[in-house]
Amino acid sequence: MTTPVRIQRLIAVFSVILFAGKLWAWYLTRSVAILTDALESIVNVITGLIGLYSVSLAARPRDANHPYGHGKAEFVSAAVEGTLIAVSGFVIIYAAVVRLIHPDPVRQLDTGIIITGVTGVLNFIFGTYAIRIGTRHRSMTVEAAGKHLRSDAWSTLAVVAGLVLLLLTGWQWLDSVGGVGFAVIIVTTGYRVLRKSLAGIMDETDQALVEAVIAFMQEHRRPQWIDLHNLRVIRYGDALHMDVHLTVPWYHQVQDADAEIHQLEELIRSHFGSKVELFVHVDACMPYQCRLCAVDPCPVRQEACRGQLVWSPENVLRDAKHGRPLDDTN
Repeated sequence: MTTPVRIQRLIAVFSVILFAGKLWAWYLTRSVAILTDALESIVNVITGLIGLYSVSLAARPRDANHPYGHGKAEFVSAAVEGTLIAVSGFVIIYAAVVRLIHPDPVRQLDTGIIITGVTGVLNFIFGTYAIRIGTRHRSMTVEAAGKHLRSDAWSTLAVVAGLVLLLLTGWQWLDSVGGVGFAVIIVTTGYRVLRKSLAGIMDETDQALVEAVIAFMQEHRRPQWIDLHNLRVIRYGDALHMDVHLTVPWYHQVQDADAEIHQLEELIRSHFGSKVELFVHVDACMPYQCRLCAVDPCPVRQEACRGQLVWSPENVLRDAKHGRPLDDTN
């Protein structure tokens, strides 16, 4: 069992336990703030189970029907989770407004505060741990679940603060106002999770990842790698897929070009992990690229090298060889 699957299973069990605790606190107090916090925990339970399924599915190896693996299942799971988070926030706002219009005294605040406070602290600790594991293993589902747990923790602590103030002042309206306040935070968190998941489903460019890949290749480039262009980088879960055009000396034999491809593959895997699938299209250099070529000695050089083109997102992502007289990137 992989680490993300194990953590997601713990999240699912943990969410059920905390939901029961918050429901108990609401039963004792009849606080709308605690009720809305408990309702938000129902989302934790549902998304925990959905996340467990998606992480288990994403961990499966690629097959004939899924040549790029099952990693996108995590994006779908995160989209569902983000939607449910946002919906729960709006439900909380509705319940708080109804309670504000039709007040109902809160009971046994001291006991409710203790129970709710404990669940909030546990949520924050476990949520932070889940985010760390999700980031380390590049699991969007586990990371999203961790953010959800931590946002739930902040909202719970906000509820506790409001209940403490209510206990000290006796102002019943604070219960509803506090519910609306942390509901806004929940809706915002849901939007961010949904936005990130949709970006993954649509294969939106991860600018930070692309910049990191290009900077690493630039730092470790070989003279025989005359040009690099038409780069595409997509991450599915913990797998990285890359397509790129690599320009090598035109007089290289197939065996020489193959060796350069393997050098590039080993370089990428050494830094970005073993789950890298790299597709390299080899191009032969053109005479106009001599001024950008650092191969020395070169038996067919037609022009002195003026300096290599520094690879950057602005020129490597373009679908065109560099070095043409009218090329504005050299």
